[in-house]
Amino acid sequence: MRRKLTILFAPPDGVGHVNACIGIGEVLRDRGHRIVFAVCDIWRNKLTKYGFEEEIIRESDSDADPGTYWAELFSKGGMFGSKPPMEKMKNFNNLTANGLIKQIQASDERVKECVDRVKPDIIVIDGFVWMPSLMNSGIPWVWSISTNLLSIDHAFDDEEIPPGGLGLPANSDKKLWKKLRDEKNAALTPTIENFNNWLISNNFPTLPTQKLITPSPYLNIYMVPEELDYTDITKFPSNWYRFDYFMRSCCNDMFEIPDKLKSKPGKLIYFSMGSMAGTDVQLMKRLVSILAKSKHRFIISKGPLHEQYELADNMWGDQTVPQIKVLQKVDLVITHGGNNTFTETFFYGKPMIVLPIFCDQFDNAQRLQEKGLGIRLDPYDCTESQLLSSIDKLLNDKVLHKKLQRISKRIQKSKSISRVTELIEGLASNTDSPIDSQRG
Repeated sequence: MRRKLTILFAPPDGVGHVNACIGIGEVLRDRGHRIVFAVCDIWRNKLTKYGFEEEIIRESDSDADPGTYWAELFSKGGMFGSKPPMEKMKNFNNLTANGLIKQIQASDERVKECVDRVKPDIIVIDGFVWMPSLMNSGIPWVWSISTNLLSIDHAFDDEEIPPGGLGLPANSDKKLWKKLRDEKNAALTPTIENFNNWLISNNFPTLPTQKLITPSPYLNIYMVPEELDYTDITKFPSNWYRFDYFMRSCCNDMFEIPDKLKSKPGKLIYFSMGSMAGTDVQLMKRLVSILAKSKHRFIISKGPLHEQYELADNMWGDQTVPQIKVLQKVDLVITHGGNNTFTETFFYGKPMIVLPIFCDQFDNAQRLQEKGLGIRLDPYDCTESQLLSSIDKLLNDKVLHKKLQRISKRIQKSKSISRVTELIEGLASNTDSPIDSQRG
């Protein structure tokens, strides 16, 4: 009989990371395994509804919900506004790399206590900073990459892919890639040196130069639809596995098209800039004012500061909406391009306009456009005509619609996420050596 495993998930506090881990945790839960999340207290009592246990390994200095908490940090950290991608990338590294390292240092003892108490068979880590007490615990660990794969380009040496977080085309100048990658690495060097000094002082192995994390010797998983993977320009090691999505269930969420929109003409469009970018109120007002001139109807995820702006007559929205249910009912999606929304939109075969704000959103938007599967626009600089005409272009593109429906049918039929259970159960049954089989 199959052995019941205890699987410990350790995601960063960000909404996207946790939601992706929830999707993986659910398929493992459904196989009868015990799922435990080691999280910050801002996630307290938010994971039990999925049948998961919670281990609080860190207290925050805020009473805000997770989305608002990170939105406030990103707003103060220079992640919003019309800035070059490299400037935002440096701001992101300064904000999150340093912030996550401080959190890891502060919570290390509680992490050790958590491992001793939970006694996991497998650990799943989602993030881009080394977690020493987990990765050196002797317990097999899985690295789950819930962002665009280019986001973790610093983790391995691969000159065949562009540096992440900058939205560079896959066929652009490799000399430029090297220059920009060197610039990114140089900005990270002081952070990594300080982290390594702390690792040494705590008797942990140090990290290689210019790396915040290294891949798992056991198993590495990432999510991107097959049609957008980077296997056309590079080859990944045998213990790397691609999945079309890590989508969570709806947990009995319900959604009906609001009465306000039912009788109005036009196609139905979902507009969301995510839990963080939605706090850029000036941007939301700008985009909403443009969409108000469209002949179509809009469901809007307004974000944490939803009370600070009004919607037009052809719109309905709330602070948050049950996205999975909404995606099933709309004709088109306008999104910031976070990897969960990005892959979930492909799951349902909807055409997409991506308005990237920072980091892997630039890479998702670029990959979508260069593969001819959607449109990338600058949310701060696109004109009214560009946005409105892009909506109509995608809605009227019958060839694209058929292509996206084929992709959707392939994804839904394959149920690729179910393969996670096979890989993790196989890892647990053979803990003497890492997985070394044909990459999926």
